[in-house]
Amino acid sequence: MKTLKNHVILFDNECPMCYAYTKAFVKTGMLAQDGREAYQEMPQNICPLVDKQRVANEIALVNTETGEVTYGIQSLFKIIANAIPFFKPLFLFSPFVYLMRKFYAFISYNRKVIIPAAVKENTIQPTFKLHYRIAFLLLTWAITAYILTDYEHLLTDFVPLGSRYREYLICGGQLFFQGAIISFYRKEKLWDYLGNMMTISFAGSLLLLPIIILAKYVSFLPLFFLLYFLMVAGLMFLAHIRRSKLLKLGWLMSVTWALYRLIVLSLILIL
Repeated sequence: MKTLKNHVILFDNECPMCYAYTKAFVKTGMLAQDGREAYQEMPQNICPLVDKQRVANEIALVNTETGEVTYGIQSLFKIIANAIPFFKPLFLFSPFVYLMRKFYAFISYNRKVIIPAAVKENTIQPTFKLHYRIAFLLLTWAITAYILTDYEHLLTDFVPLGSRYREYLICGGQLFFQGAIISFYRKEKLWDYLGNMMTISFAGSLLLLPIIILAKYVSFLPLFFLLYFLMVAGLMFLAHIRRSKLLKLGWLMSVTWALYRLIVLSLILIL
């Protein structure tokens, strides 16, 4: 695999995803051993070449010989095309480039809520883009509700089957319920919290997906489906506590998160 020499990629060392894939570029030989630096600790010779806010938004690739800087998806295209020339025509195909630029921006502007990490003080953070956060909330809401609608058919021995829209209303209701509480409690954390909360819901639904698929081919006792669901809910609660600590929100949002679930379950059983 051909190495892109005389280039340095600047990644966000507060982003586990960025850390992982840039490290993979070096490990696979796509970049030289010294071809990767955190933008928070970029070398002095590179500093004047880079837009410091833009590099926090989009990963930057710096040509150390010419001073040319590329950002975002174009940085990744340049590395991959150099290592695997077969992809060059695809990376020049305008509709594909447009879609991948949007996809990259969607992930990049939501990366802090997809895989959170402790944020160091006095570091430049990505610009907040409301439309990308709302798109993330809507996408995770739709997928989570869709999977839960399938899973509830496995719990009919314990919970009455609802309408096909029940889980959509429950998931959407929690967004508004928790959103209202944090708006009074810590309004400045509203969109970060909702993003983290929906990542947890989305991850929990993905854990249910293998059981939904297996249930089509393997017979399980009904109790298994309930116990597995409770285990996933417990893991989600622990994840919620961890993320709330990272956001410095204390216990209130975790308590109300669990309270909403208990209220909804009680209403389903009563009604």
